[in-house]
Amino acid sequence: MTAETNTDVTTVYEVKGMTCGHCEGAVTQELSALPGVTSVRAVAATGEVTVTSGAPLDEEAVRAAVDEAGYELVGTGA
Repeated sequence: MTAETNTDVTTVYEVKGMTCGHCEGAVTQELSALPGVTSVRAVAATGEVTVTSGAPLDEEAVRAAVDEAGYELVGTGA
């Protein structure tokens, strides 16, 4: 799901393996470091990670950041 507000792009990703607040923090920290990212909201209970950025993000860069945090990017949510 991608929605544009002004120039911001919000994308919801599905991440496998998050089980707690620490998991949410690790994923948020890695994704926040990507160029252009303005906010990240990870929810372990649903596996959803909402990322807002100034431009669309490269999915491979997102995948690499999630992998670095120790989790698996399954894809974009519906």
